[in-house]
Amino acid sequence: MAMNGMQIYRLLPRTNCKECGFPTCLAFAMKLAAKQAELADCPYVSDESRAKLEEASQPPIRLVTVQANGSQVQAGNETVMFRHEKRFFNKPGLFCRLRDDMPLGELKSRALEIADYMVEYVGMELRVDGFAIEATGSGEAFGAAVRAALDTAPRPLILIAEDAEVMAEGVKAATSAEGIEVRPLLYGATADTWEAFAKLAAEHNCPMAIREEYLDVLSGLATEIQKAGVNDIVLDHGARDLPVALAKQTQMRRLALKKNFRPLGYPQIAFPDESVDTPDMSPIAATQAICKYAGFVVLDGFSPATVYPLLALRENLYTDPQTPIQVQPGVYELNDPTPDAPLYVTTNFSITYFAVANEISGSGRPGWLLVVDSEGMSVLTAWAAGKFDAERIAKAVKANGLESKLSHKKLVIPGHVSILLGEIEEELPGWKILVGPRDAVDIPSYYTVWQAV
Repeated sequence: MAMNGMQIYRLLPRTNCKECGFPTCLAFAMKLAAKQAELADCPYVSDESRAKLEEASQPPIRLVTVQANGSQVQAGNETVMFRHEKRFFNKPGLFCRLRDDMPLGELKSRALEIADYMVEYVGMELRVDGFAIEATGSGEAFGAAVRAALDTAPRPLILIAEDAEVMAEGVKAATSAEGIEVRPLLYGATADTWEAFAKLAAEHNCPMAIREEYLDVLSGLATEIQKAGVNDIVLDHGARDLPVALAKQTQMRRLALKKNFRPLGYPQIAFPDESVDTPDMSPIAATQAICKYAGFVVLDGFSPATVYPLLALRENLYTDPQTPIQVQPGVYELNDPTPDAPLYVTTNFSITYFAVANEISGSGRPGWLLVVDSEGMSVLTAWAAGKFDAERIAKAVKANGLESKLSHKKLVIPGHVSILLGEIEEELPGWKILVGPRDAVDIPSYYTVWQAV
């Protein structure tokens, strides 16, 4: 049973050493009770107390890992209902479904297309995480499909089969792949078949999923599966209707986090396409799954037009809301600039940087881009907070030796901070400060203005 803050405090050393990062042992105890700290952060807790505190310090949702060839998808270890409370930690894995009744050549072609897909988003490479291979017939065909997918692109796998004997062939094909360490998620167990699946999962040290419509039965099955030696469990609440699925996903998350109900403290899996009647609704269902607590999301088809916004949404949700996405401050050379190329300045907020850099690069004209350390804030936010002012801009110009790199002394500042023009001129004597566009999209057309000045 979970302990409250005072119960945890009584088991701590109570020395207030601050080595855990908190001012007092009581503060640390309260964070442990709220699942916002790790017991390992206390270096002086006794072994006896550590054993007693183990349950209180464990994340309320177990971490489950699916992997192949060094690539892995982790789900779980979440501690909050809403991102603004702290942050979400492990991004839900996006998997594309491939069925074993496809010709192997077509399956390999589809797998390669999915594996090769990559889109760059504010400096990050976004990809689909893996494949969900579904059995539609014999174990032999299932095993062949699994081998074909792994031979083409060794990515994390979800194996889907209703029959445990068929599943066994898929597991054998996955775990015996030469030179590849594969740990797939086994999906297909129900209240009638869980024992055979649990035996298979325990034998091969694989996580397994269990599907059941009623949450009281689902939690009971999870407890029995754990007793059978399988600790890594994924839950499917069985609802294939968007409103009902949303209600169940929220209820399961709340019970695990707020009530510390361990039998539901496992990642969830979602099949968005099974919850809608038309393909154009699939992205909406997938969006709901990503936003509302799914740890694994299985998509029926693959389309860049659908996958890209889902990947971008996922990335935005699973960043730390207290730490803006940043790029390294410094000077960036775009399109091989020469000393007579324009010099622009902006902040190190990632989205701002890429908006400006992409416009300069896309114009085909060379340019120097000076990125000032604004602690990850956008132009107007940084200016209002005193993180993007004349002193910082001038310091960045001098620190990066721009005077020696350029044949001119013209600096283009963002139009939104034109108020800084006079102050920057005072900080940089001899420099001509130009007010550039307010919006990055106008940078290409501004080049002719720069030439004329």
